[in-house]
Amino acid sequence: MPTNQPLKPHSNRRAFLQTALLSGAAATLTPVYAAGGAARDISATVPHAAPPVPHAAPPVPQPADVKPFELDEITIPELQNGMKSGKFTARSLAEKYLARIDEIDKPEIDKRGPALNAIIELNPDALSIADALDQERKATGSRSPLHGIPVLIKDNIGTADRMMTTAGSLALVGSKPLKDSFVAQRLRAAGAVILGKTNLSEWANIRSSHSVSGWSGRGGLTKNPYALDRNPCGSSSGTGAGISANLAAAGIGTETDGSIVCPSSSNGLAGIKPTVGLVSRSGIIPISHRTARARCAARCATRPFFWECSLASTPTTQRRRQARASRKLTTRSIAIPTVSKAPTSASPENISASTMPWTPLWSGRSA
Repeated sequence: MPTNQPLKPHSNRRAFLQTALLSGAAATLTPVYAAGGAARDISATVPHAAPPVPHAAPPVPQPADVKPFELDEITIPELQNGMKSGKFTARSLAEKYLARIDEIDKPEIDKRGPALNAIIELNPDALSIADALDQERKATGSRSPLHGIPVLIKDNIGTADRMMTTAGSLALVGSKPLKDSFVAQRLRAAGAVILGKTNLSEWANIRSSHSVSGWSGRGGLTKNPYALDRNPCGSSSGTGAGISANLAAAGIGTETDGSIVCPSSSNGLAGIKPTVGLVSRSGIIPISHRTARARCAARCATRPFFWECSLASTPTTQRRRQARASRKLTTRSIAIPTVSKAPTSASPENISASTMPWTPLWSGRSA
């Protein structure tokens, strides 16, 4: 169960990845250097051996000029503790992340930011929503662990606000749903601040069998924040790159086949791929009704975020839980031992959060 005690310092995600990469590079280059030394020894003993020709080292790309960020690698529980103590407000968090986006995602011509191109559109009402949530916190307290937390969602997830929902396609520019998708409804009900929409592989990579991950006609090409000339994977490319680069506290993408696990892996994130049907897909532009689903991604596997967005039950599952809770349990004597049987139906509407095999992963704090 979560406690109010401060979390223990956690290892830095980037430091871990950098250490792993450097160790792997050292292990790979050691035999090369050994072979080079042996070659020099042989050339010294052979009188007519030609001296080794020095090769010019390839130019090292210069990193973009990115300023230190106050919220770098911060977790959702730490943000909540900051808002409880008065260090942060929902508005101040939104302003800080918006400034971060302006600096490194879509910098102006006179700036040297890396221009990740992870954000396809910002929510013009984000700051006013944050102000309302701050007033609500003062008046009645916090709604949930996501109260006031800035999040990003993929551009194929419908929102009934002043943002468009286009799946990255120029054909849908100007398209605005009449109501929120189920995922957007749950996020708003939990008090999250939807900061904006993220870029994606256009039409979630269904536009072509040879499409490029992270490119859309509306949003252009998203870059990997760890290596700007590398692919961030897709189709939830903007969510993966944006959350990895600390453009928001957490994000939502969608998956049909790989769009959760691939961007999370390529961008060093913790992502979760819920069972099909556990989270309603209403209001999401899908590829397949059989396998498409919404997903969560964050820099750290913190229980509050995944619990709120991934285990948000569908109405069918909620009704079944209520029925189970109201059902009277009875016992009777039997002559032989009983054996628990598997559910007679494995359809998604019969699967609840309590039956998921990965539920115990959230029994502790950050992992």
